[in-house]
Amino acid sequence: MNREQLSRMVTGKGFIAALDQSGGSTPKALLHYGIPEDAYATDKEMFDLVHAMRTRIITSPAFTDAHILGAILFEDTMDRTIEGMPTAAYLWKTKRIVPFLKVDKGLAELSEGVQLMKPMPDLEPLLEKAVEQGIFGTKMRSVIKESNPKGIRKIVEQQFENAKIILKAGLVPIIEPEVDIHSMDKQASEKILKAEMTRQLEHLNEEDRVMLKLSIPTEPNFYAELQKEKHMVRVVALSGGYPRNKANKLLAKNHGLIASFSRALAQDLHVEQSDEEFNKLLETSIREIYEASIT
Repeated sequence: MNREQLSRMVTGKGFIAALDQSGGSTPKALLHYGIPEDAYATDKEMFDLVHAMRTRIITSPAFTDAHILGAILFEDTMDRTIEGMPTAAYLWKTKRIVPFLKVDKGLAELSEGVQLMKPMPDLEPLLEKAVEQGIFGTKMRSVIKESNPKGIRKIVEQQFENAKIILKAGLVPIIEPEVDIHSMDKQASEKILKAEMTRQLEHLNEEDRVMLKLSIPTEPNFYAELQKEKHMVRVVALSGGYPRNKANKLLAKNHGLIASFSRALAQDLHVEQSDEEFNKLLETSIREIYEASIT
């Protein structure tokens, strides 16, 4: 574990940029950027286009450590270069932004009100590669649709089982059990989730350090105790499909909770914008998310 990066994540001001759309979500991300599905014929062409989009964001003069603490990458992005440097190295050495890696393989079918993560048979080799690339931590997402205690317990147990493998590899896991913002019983799910996470945190080793990525809670500051928990590096919030203005307003009500936004970060960016217009809009987005994250 890089101690300088750990210190930055614990004490720094700012937020995490989520640039980790994977195979299933990439077409949607490109469409929002102004590139329709008929603009590419193969996965390689699709990933080339999304890497160009991510490169444009990361190399922008607006994308700096003044407002951004970390960035989450997809494996394909980690394996590529930016300005001749491996992406993770570019982020840290050039931008002083801490690199994370999405490691999950997507969601399983809905069962007991939740979507667990699909199996990750290649997790350990991927973690070895991440360490070699200078990655600091990982991210893995599962989703809660209903306040089903049995399902939520399974979600949290699966997250922490994988978190222990990640910790053993020397990386800091971001545990992301997202509560669907459209759920009819979102607040009830959050109460069950908080209790289950608290129980799992108590069983970590003294030296273990983790992060949580959670939906912005229905009750402001609901996760305040988790933010102070002894194993916690940081608790971050996903935008969950809210437009940026709404996500920022809700986030700002939660003291110490910082953003890890994806769609909300890039929602105004378009492939046909001039660099001047692109950078100006990105700067506005970053500044607004930063302000909401430092409340």
